[in-house]
Amino acid sequence: MINIAIFVSGSGTNCENLIRYFKDSERVNCALVVSNKADAYALVRAEKLGVPTAVAPKPELNDPQVMMPLLQKYGIQFIVLAGFLPLVPNFLVDAFPRKIINIHPALLPKYGGKGMWGHHVHEAVKAAGETETGMTVHYVTPVCDSGEIIAQYRVALSPEDTADDIAAKEHLLEMEHFPRIVEQVVNDIFYL
Repeated sequence: MINIAIFVSGSGTNCENLIRYFKDSERVNCALVVSNKADAYALVRAEKLGVPTAVAPKPELNDPQVMMPLLQKYGIQFIVLAGFLPLVPNFLVDAFPRKIINIHPALLPKYGGKGMWGHHVHEAVKAAGETETGMTVHYVTPVCDSGEIIAQYRVALSPEDTADDIAAKEHLLEMEHFPRIVEQVVNDIFYL
């Protein structure tokens, strides 16, 4: 059984989706949910589903003496960023080489990098008049949104779509595809 940690910053719909998807898995265990924000609703979702949680504000997140023992306590072997806003510190990237993945609400390399998260992404997609958007799952590196792309899924947009419409369409892709991609990557790394 591979123990994964889910890192979150917000409401946690992807986090809950992952926990539910792997609930009866014989290969993947959602062992811990970590948030940089104490008031992230994702923590409530995780607790309701029986998954341990931890809060790691920026000073703790960037401290190997805090994070490494926390992850070791839960036997974490793989990290999934599901709406996690801070940059992952280099010591974690080094400790989990090609074992940290992120979901991004756009088709990278477009609309990635500093400041490109959540609604900012969807507003930029709208402003550019894009005819499609989508989601990207990629490996995490020390440079924001620059890791190797694992998978992308696309959805068509119409000129009438608002930023909220774009967000809703993209979110449906996340709900449908993200857990399966996580499962595929974990299987490829640990079981092949």
